[in-house]
Amino acid sequence: MARERSGPNFAHVVLATRLRILRKAAGLSPQQAADALGAHGDTVRRIEQAKTSLDAGQVHTLLTAYGAGAEEIEDFLGKLSAASLPGWWHPWRAVMDTWQRDLMSVESAARIIRIWEPALVPALLRTPAYARALDEALRPDLAPAEMEQRTELLMARQERLRAQRTRIWALMSASALHTRVGGEEVMAEQRKVLRAEAERPGLTLQIHPLTGPPHALTGIPALTLYRVESPEIPDRMVREAGPVGTADVWDTDTAATTVTNYRLLMDSSSTRAPHPDTSKEALE
Repeated sequence: MARERSGPNFAHVVLATRLRILRKAAGLSPQQAADALGAHGDTVRRIEQAKTSLDAGQVHTLLTAYGAGAEEIEDFLGKLSAASLPGWWHPWRAVMDTWQRDLMSVESAARIIRIWEPALVPALLRTPAYARALDEALRPDLAPAEMEQRTELLMARQERLRAQRTRIWALMSASALHTRVGGEEVMAEQRKVLRAEAERPGLTLQIHPLTGPPHALTGIPALTLYRVESPEIPDRMVREAGPVGTADVWDTDTAATTVTNYRLLMDSSSTRAPHPDTSKEALE
């Protein structure tokens, strides 16, 4: 387990996976492909696992060895060039937490995001005023301008996820509705937005009541599961534990048991939580 572990760019992972598929289709072993590069056998394995940057020259050599035609090579290199461009979130990179920078490309391609938030309104459902007030309370190390940029980024993330129709399944505790963040006006606006979000297609919101019994996620820090619609791309699980702004990140390629165990806890807790229609009553 590594806190704030760096992760490869999602677009690079897709291209690296494509290289592996083409190599296998050509009937070549990793060592044979490495021989074409004049490199060590581990070089191709690292390329295919997106553990090293994709070099255009090496990619061209590999594609040629795999029997790819000129048009396919040109298309692949074009995608590689596009994948190397800064992500849409680049203007806010300086105010992002390390784990967010590593995972933003995955979030931007996710088809479903599952969230557990034990004490606060989930980030992807927060209003600008709530998000800003929370940073003021929890991140006194940030300058006002940095807080404003972080709020802008969060609003951009929410907008993009709605535009790409990413399904969000959020599970939270009713304690968040009783934790006053930014005062009564901020909380009233936040409740209003949550009511509206609960009616939005593609979003499921469940709220564990304060008087409810313990459930599988009781005492567990905030969790987020990212799933992409591609069997080659592993799920990512984020646990926001420890100092504010840090997180533990796992994926199903390298920590399948950990990701599966937390997902099962989410499943169990969701089963015990009130139905989304009943949860809406807590927002009144």
